[in-house]
Amino acid sequence: MAKQIPDIVIGRLPVYLRALQQMKQEGRQVTSSQELGERLGISAAQIRKDLSQFGEFGKQGTGYNIEYLANQVREILKVNRSWDVIIVGAGDIGRALAGYNGFSERGFKIRGIFDNNASLVGSKQGEFTISDSKTMKEVIQTSGIKIAMIAVPAGHAQQVADQLVEAGIRAILSYAPVNLNVPAGVRVQNIDPSIHLQRMTYYLE
Repeated sequence: MAKQIPDIVIGRLPVYLRALQQMKQEGRQVTSSQELGERLGISAAQIRKDLSQFGEFGKQGTGYNIEYLANQVREILKVNRSWDVIIVGAGDIGRALAGYNGFSERGFKIRGIFDNNASLVGSKQGEFTISDSKTMKEVIQTSGIKIAMIAVPAGHAQQVADQLVEAGIRAILSYAPVNLNVPAGVRVQNIDPSIHLQRMTYYLE
């Protein structure tokens, strides 16, 4: 089913889930596509169209039960379970990712941080001991890990990606400012703050 649904729709689902979780924290029980749209800057019609790709989750005139819809979106995104994730790169970004508590709240558990810098290997980063990148493949395969975050310099990112794919990783979140080439069946999402800044400066006087 997922292959038949546009990726842009999948990309909006986590945004909907975040808004629903915020509403639940506010003590809310029911919402509407109109209210969700106003919060997110997305039309109510678009929200209804996106959700209808996966079934019917609300009733005309009564809206959506927030907890039920949030659970359904979690199930669609497969974050109604916990996913193990590794981080490659123990520099500033890698250490920040390892210390971020928000992942566990959204279905992701950091299982290790790896680096090839001998001066970093064996040192502590929060609850983690930084491991040698040479052990990365064994950890991935032994634990069945499918997701990795890359936080290495651009010049090393493709090599790291190749190693991860060979080890069995099927989803990569890359903070390296470079496009990665991966085989079909491997998903890559790029996070480059400078690109988003450049996009915004277009609108500035």
